[in-house]
Amino acid sequence: MATTVICGAAYGAALLAAGFHQPVAVLSQFRLENFHMLQAFLTATASSALVYPVLERMNFVPRLQPRSSSPLLGLLTSYDGNILGGAILGAGAALASACPGTLLVQAALGVRSGAFALAGSIVGGAIWSGYIREAIKSEAGKRGVKSHVSTLQDQTGVSREATIVLFESICAAVVGGAATLTDKVPWAIFSGVVSGLFLGVAQFTSLLTRKSMVGISGSYEEAGGHLAWLLKGLPSSSSSRPSAYSNIIFGASAILGAWTLNLAAPQLISEPVGDVPSGMAFLGGLLMTIGSRMAGGCTSGHGISGLSLLSTSSAVTMASTFAAGVLVANWL
Repeated sequence: MATTVICGAAYGAALLAAGFHQPVAVLSQFRLENFHMLQAFLTATASSALVYPVLERMNFVPRLQPRSSSPLLGLLTSYDGNILGGAILGAGAALASACPGTLLVQAALGVRSGAFALAGSIVGGAIWSGYIREAIKSEAGKRGVKSHVSTLQDQTGVSREATIVLFESICAAVVGGAATLTDKVPWAIFSGVVSGLFLGVAQFTSLLTRKSMVGISGSYEEAGGHLAWLLKGLPSSSSSRPSAYSNIIFGASAILGAWTLNLAAPQLISEPVGDVPSGMAFLGGLLMTIGSRMAGGCTSGHGISGLSLLSTSSAVTMASTFAAGVLVANWL
């Protein structure tokens, strides 16, 4: 439990240092007006993709399995859950001007829309855990649809090392190109690249202490599972009572980490800008949880951790998330 608290707090503090308590950080990214967020997340992903193989070869961490596909009905592709879930996640993020991780930092600093997005995310977790998850699992079972693990090196047909070099080159090119379009934003302590390195340090901490990578959306599924169990009025002795708490602790610790950094250095933290209507934030949070769980991960689990493991499903999910977020943000 102690390691989970430390890792969650480190991740929350890193998100705050990157300025992701600002709703405008997410919305301006989806509107293609500012690429600070893309720089930070890609830098974090690239650093994770470099650090993990080294730690694995030194036997500091076990071999982690890349994220598997998330099939729904197996229509056209076994990645239909990643595509649809990613799109729902992106739409929700654009509505709430938050991501599953950043809304925790927003809530920690008292941003109203962040608090409503957090509430919506927990309700979304209840809807997912109580109804949607089993329905999808049942239908997939009837159709004989199964998930599978595929990596980018499987797709390219080259070695893992060569794929990592190619991946790092692409990340560097995108981050460098984004840097020419984005000046240092006034609402972040550090630039996008430096912020990403801090997020990478949080990932490094998680690998060393928990032997696993970071992810946030599981927190909402766990919290929602407990809420769904309570709403169904099941007795405490029921075998269906949820027993998992580790993801909830990680998410709560992220809030604690952001709150502590703000308390320790308030002069470094800018006032939040870009609050969105409460109802829109709540709906966005609800959609983010349902979409991320349908896709098997969020912008942290797929975007930073999954891509650093070279998971094909993560690449598909993030492409769908970004495309839907851009469409919804510009439509709004």
